[in-house]
Amino acid sequence: MRHLHAWLLAGTALCSPFAANAAVIEDKPAAATDATTADPADAPAADEAPTADIIVVGRGETRQVQRISQVDIERLPAGTSPLKAIEKLPSVNFQAADAFGAYEWSERVSIRSFNQNQIGFTLDGIPLGDGSYGNTNGLHISRAISSENIAQTTVSQGAGSIGTQATNNLGGTIEFVSSDPKSVFGMTLNGTFGSENTVRAFGRLDTGVLGDNGPSAYVSYGFLDTDKWKGFGSQRQHQINAKFVAPIADFRLVGTFDFSDRRENDYQDLSLDMIRRLGLRNDNISNNYPLAVVIADTLAYNGAHPLAPIPYPAPYTTADDVYFDAAGLRVDYLASFGVETAKDAPVHGMLKAYYHSNHGQGIWYTPYQATPGGAPLSVRTTEYDIRRKGVFGSIGGKLAFNDITIGGWYEKNDFRQARRFYGLGSRTVSTRNSLEFMINPFATQWDLNYDTETLQYYVQDKIALGALTLDFGWKGFDVRNGATPIVGGGLAAGKIKTTDWFQPHAGLNYKLSETAELFGDFTQAKRAFVSSATSGPFATTQAGFNALLTTNKLKPEESNTFEIGGRYRNGGFNALLAAYYVDFSNRIIATTVGAGIIGNLATLSNVGSVRSYGIEAAVEARIGHGFGVFASYSYNDSTYRDDVPQAPDISTTPPIPRPAIATAGKTTVDSPKHLAKGEITYDKGMFFGRIGANYMSKRYFTYTNDQSVPGQLLFDASLGVRFSLPDERKVEVQLNATNLFDKKYVSTIGSNGFGNSGDNQTLLAGAPQQFFVTVKTAF
Repeated sequence: MRHLHAWLLAGTALCSPFAANAAVIEDKPAAATDATTADPADAPAADEAPTADIIVVGRGETRQVQRISQVDIERLPAGTSPLKAIEKLPSVNFQAADAFGAYEWSERVSIRSFNQNQIGFTLDGIPLGDGSYGNTNGLHISRAISSENIAQTTVSQGAGSIGTQATNNLGGTIEFVSSDPKSVFGMTLNGTFGSENTVRAFGRLDTGVLGDNGPSAYVSYGFLDTDKWKGFGSQRQHQINAKFVAPIADFRLVGTFDFSDRRENDYQDLSLDMIRRLGLRNDNISNNYPLAVVIADTLAYNGAHPLAPIPYPAPYTTADDVYFDAAGLRVDYLASFGVETAKDAPVHGMLKAYYHSNHGQGIWYTPYQATPGGAPLSVRTTEYDIRRKGVFGSIGGKLAFNDITIGGWYEKNDFRQARRFYGLGSRTVSTRNSLEFMINPFATQWDLNYDTETLQYYVQDKIALGALTLDFGWKGFDVRNGATPIVGGGLAAGKIKTTDWFQPHAGLNYKLSETAELFGDFTQAKRAFVSSATSGPFATTQAGFNALLTTNKLKPEESNTFEIGGRYRNGGFNALLAAYYVDFSNRIIATTVGAGIIGNLATLSNVGSVRSYGIEAAVEARIGHGFGVFASYSYNDSTYRDDVPQAPDISTTPPIPRPAIATAGKTTVDSPKHLAKGEITYDKGMFFGRIGANYMSKRYFTYTNDQSVPGQLLFDASLGVRFSLPDERKVEVQLNATNLFDKKYVSTIGSNGFGNSGDNQTLLAGAPQQFFVTVKTAF
């Protein structure tokens, strides 16, 4: 069913839940679109449906920004991560090892060479944290809301809006908006079946408006169960979303509730050597526990007899070629309540409070730690417990040609993280279920409480001077981090803070004509430190942490972004061209030695600065008879500007200096120079369809660029039909094909981080060709 209940992008209502989709091109910045109507020039011909899958270019904006609607998500397989829907936008690189893009261990999104830890994510303004797998300050969007309930996604490829609740948005922001309840009572039911025994169900009940201009609400439930596409195991999720809206005079109350229980078996991390020896389909051996015991026995024997090792069972040559099993478990509750005005009100504002609770375990069956008195392997976990509460708001109004807004955000995040080991008592059968939370550990390696307190504010003034719009403002924040050990385990403890009360932004938009405009902007952004045992400055030894403090090398990462570009729009044709330059300083990297499963502590380094520059282009057009086309191209040149000094070799007396690691002039990791995306869509009458292509050039996964994975070109497609049953219910059937031509490729790189040089077990294979069919109905 189409959830375009309010036509958020242009203020036009769709009466039928299965009305043909429409292309919408904004005439004004987002803050002023609520009351606008679509331009007649955009109206389709009388004999054809409006075209689907057209992006919304940020017309009137002073910075590079695009928006997509629910339509773009609907054309993908049901349950697909909304992040996958934005991968067609300029400079957006999204990778995952599953067809849905929702497998969190593999999920990676980057913009202009900035990784997801350096991008701000929000849902209805609620901060979602830094997007990392072991998220210490939020949750992934796929756990925060079902994709069917997302009305709009806004991507800013620069440093993003200064009003975003984020202290890490060096490289942009991705802001999601949930759909409002529908104005009439109704129910939506969707069912999906497909490859790897995939079963997904989604249902949503809308109350409609109760009474005369009264409250409205919806509640939805989503379920996913799919087998892994290689190896053995499942990926499952239960999800509940609810939202209510209650108008009161010139305001409205808004409340949301989200619950997610996600449990997924992992795919095996690979290296280039493993791919050559074992192939891309090499995976965990969770169907063969006795073999896992033999591999663990071999590892233990060889460790005790290094001069006379015995071989591993063929075809394996190391204990890291395969593990028995691994999984990620996450249970989240997210709730919010607030009051807001219309965005175009003379005095506009909002105030919202939120709470987030998370309990999670990352599970790995490790041959490196035997169970005392039991099997030669055990279960290693990284455990997460988050309790976040916060409030944010803004108030603004027009004064002559100024539109001034002041906003703020406060959050208190209490986070506990631990590394524990759980026993396996049998040598013949596994006595634990990897998709259940582990209890009764036999050892705790480390266990720490982390606290983060964030205070942020911003000031913004939009000045309208006829054809010229100026945008000035700044934001500032104070973020205080603390680490208190329960079981230290050699990890760093202490306190740090990041304070910068003035991070400026300036932009302009000049309207050349009714069809063309120019824009340019400058934004400075700083990234606050995170509090965690697995990322940030506490994710190292106490000695390493103290050394960073005493040598004054522990400085927050900072970016200065310059953009310039133009937009053109004429009827059904829309285009943009932009260029950017980014000066990124105090880049912090973490390197570890050994396989990720061992869990060695990281060495942190300030590697100096990075310079990035590039161009972005996008073209979209409606070409008649229900057809539409879209294409985007991005070029990015991102390089390290400094070599990385190494500490002296202290194994000798006196210590021997070691040469710096030669990274100056090298391309940043996971930063393809070329991204090209395109799609052709059709939507007319009963039938609709889409075929898309996504090209990405070579990516490096070492800082010295001696290891890389080749470029790739992937295709996907959808085909659908909509019709009415005798009882007048609308029905839609949609067939999706992912990786249409069954390309063999490496998707995610950096799953276990990046190294200075040499091969590394940090790659994940992309999913093969898969097919899904979805049936949707509404009544």
